[in-house]
Amino acid sequence: MIHPVAVIGAGPYGLSSAAHLRARGLPVRVFGEPMVSWRSHMPEGMILKSVPSASNIDAPQRGHDLVDYCDAAGVRRLVTDEDLVSAEVFVRYGDWFQQRLVPALERVRVVSVDRRGTEGFELKLDSGELFTARAVVVASGLSGLEHVPREFAAAAPDGPSPTGPLSHSAQHHDLSRFSGKELIVVGAGQSALETAALAAEAGASVRVVARGRDRVRFGVPPWEQPRLRPATPFGNAWSLYALTYYPHRYRQLPPGLRHYLVKRVLGPLGAWWLRERFEGKVAVREVAAVRRITVAGGAPVVQVGTLGGRREELTADHVVAATGYRVDLAAMPFLGDGLRTRLAASRGTPRLGPGYVSSVPGLYFTGMLGGSSYGPVMRFVCGTEFASPRLAAHLAARHG
Repeated sequence: MIHPVAVIGAGPYGLSSAAHLRARGLPVRVFGEPMVSWRSHMPEGMILKSVPSASNIDAPQRGHDLVDYCDAAGVRRLVTDEDLVSAEVFVRYGDWFQQRLVPALERVRVVSVDRRGTEGFELKLDSGELFTARAVVVASGLSGLEHVPREFAAAAPDGPSPTGPLSHSAQHHDLSRFSGKELIVVGAGQSALETAALAAEAGASVRVVARGRDRVRFGVPPWEQPRLRPATPFGNAWSLYALTYYPHRYRQLPPGLRHYLVKRVLGPLGAWWLRERFEGKVAVREVAAVRRITVAGGAPVVQVGTLGGRREELTADHVVAATGYRVDLAAMPFLGDGLRTRLAASRGTPRLGPGYVSSVPGLYFTGMLGGSSYGPVMRFVCGTEFASPRLAAHLAARHG
């Protein structure tokens, strides 16, 4: 019996990987809701930080870029670095890509994956089906990796919730619920700043609390980029060029440096176009640290250490933790104990070799899950251009 390759996840990396594997003639089964993080876990009205050229889902053949979707759908072409890509358009592009290149997508959840002797892997679906795969590609994206610092736990002992005193930014699609409310957004990255701006536009009174080294800053517009440095989708800089186009070298860096760079490079920074929607509409409080978040009278109280060394309390009707995501194999409950104990990891992230293969032969991780091995470009859609063809080539050579 010829077993298929299983791809877990149907976001940009899952769809791109599946398209490349199918183009090589491999039988593939792909599981998940298409573009679910973008469709359901991003605020309505969100605009991608990435420019159009960095928003293409890589395909094995020409004709499937964002501009091709625009032409096919009869919408305005998004081409220059000054064109803004809305999350709504990007989701429709992902759906179009899926329908054309991954038509047999199965909208079911993978409950568990584990080794099955020498035959490959056994997967259980929430439909109750059990089947064997020759190889598994984990492209589950941001799902389950929302990070809330432990200092915030007292405000949400049962976990963050959009209807409680504390939530994570990934839990909001409709920010109009905060109209007429006082809102604190903790964070200084694009997610925090855009959530704050959208909430203010929806009628909320918003403060952004930026912690530690993070400051509220905005990127440089395309027309102000340095002209004598190489261009990348993220700006003109030699360091960005190396990280974008040579991620295979990233694996050779010392572990500590790799983890530092993947966290800090292309880190907390608002998009250039967001500045005018943010400044004057959203209050900013830069503090040394958020010490603790508690609840008094049903409302959250944010205890901060000021830059001057004092302690203060900030109150609001709700706190949004726009504190990002953290890759942690322990947060992927579908990975069976037999796999988890065999996976080589570094600070909770899978250590990957050439072709995005893990220490378990036949088990691959891509997208954000590969960031600690291949660098910060894996946090962005444009990373599919590097990752997907290499993953597919490696898998086909060993499991084709």
